[in-house]
Amino acid sequence: MAVEYKDYYKILGVDKGASEKEIKQAYRRLARKYHPDVNPGDNSAEDRFKEIGEAYAVLSDPQKRKKYDQFGPSLRDGTFWRGGTGAPRGGTRVYTTTRDFAKDFDASGMGGGFSDFFEALFGQGFGRGRAGTAEAGPNGSAGGPAGTRTRVEPAKGSDVEQNIEVTLEEVASGGNRVFSVQVPEVCPTCRGSALVNGKLCSTCQGAGSVSKSRRIEVKIPPGVRDGSRIRIRGEGNPSGSGGPKGDLYLVVTVQPHPTFDRKGNDLYVEVPVPLTKAMLGGEVSVPTLKGTQLSMKVPAETQNGRVFRLGGQGLPALRGEETGDLYAKVRVILPTNLSARERELFQELKRQRET
Repeated sequence: MAVEYKDYYKILGVDKGASEKEIKQAYRRLARKYHPDVNPGDNSAEDRFKEIGEAYAVLSDPQKRKKYDQFGPSLRDGTFWRGGTGAPRGGTRVYTTTRDFAKDFDASGMGGGFSDFFEALFGQGFGRGRAGTAEAGPNGSAGGPAGTRTRVEPAKGSDVEQNIEVTLEEVASGGNRVFSVQVPEVCPTCRGSALVNGKLCSTCQGAGSVSKSRRIEVKIPPGVRDGSRIRIRGEGNPSGSGGPKGDLYLVVTVQPHPTFDRKGNDLYVEVPVPLTKAMLGGEVSVPTLKGTQLSMKVPAETQNGRVFRLGGQGLPALRGEETGDLYAKVRVILPTNLSARERELFQELKRQRET
């Protein structure tokens, strides 16, 4: 027979596009309202509480939520039958004990009281027959002996993003640096279940995890840019279903530099040039990000604001791109505190230019 479809979004009262935070807030609000301790002897409230917990167990887990969104409607349409061959495609693996299954999916403290809909979608055949070791067949149904208990791979914890700042010098050279970051850990009080004795954990406020400060050594790749993400495996949120932890992504912001401006892999710098060299030509020094100086020839009659390119003196390549260039912009420096003789020379220059 077909199973009854469960609209988990409607159960929690959220939109299909609801964020993880909105889902968690809705669950907390409803869990407080329908908790058995608040409604002693009310079987309908207890059933509602279990239904809310089941909805949260699915929608709070990115992988289970994705599978529900993809295959859940097929149960509503009556095309996916319990025990049949219309199981969702994709690998499933077998639990060897019913305790493992209950522990994996009991994110709401319901003691494993999941609906037929949940079992059909995530654990078809659970609780019947003997344990098996078969992988899913080509159509997604269990490929082993009849009556085996199957499960979805425990979901990986969600990823976490944090911002870090790096200097332009670090962009140029790369290297390792130690950052102090907030890393999520499984709550020591509720051990990730979000509940203690049927009530929301007071330590993590139902989040299932707490943040701890850790010092992590990070390799900064040369040429990194604003918005680049550096992945730290296994330092994200813990899984609520026994799976591996998510990853930590450090989002890079490059600090402004007092001397150089950056455009892609190119660098721009202003170079002061005395008026005499701008008029008669000569050589000037151009600073580099490495702290060295390059000698640059300035031709006679160089205008203020003229830009010269120094090839290959910019930032290193990222992902196979070409190394950038350094662009030197001339800033002509006018003389001050003129001597009497210098003033005479400028007067003579003025008469020559006006004739």
